[in-house]
Amino acid sequence: MELFEVEHEERMRREAAAAKLRQLADALSKHNSVEVKNEGLRYTVKVPDEVEFSLEVEITDEGGEIEVELKW
Repeated sequence: MELFEVEHEERMRREAAAAKLRQLADALSKHNSVEVKNEGLRYTVKVPDEVEFSLEVEITDEGGEIEVELKW
């Protein structure tokens, strides 16, 4: 049963995307949690010490995609 899901996409410059990734990495390493905002509400997602990390890179004629996923 799914209890919570937030999906967000927006177009931004590469440098801004890198800054968002750094913010996520800092939150995980310093606080063991991530804050997520959705429809005016703020949620704190606690992340355990051990996670499954996956990185997927896909390049096609139309463009590319890098997908980073953490599971626990």
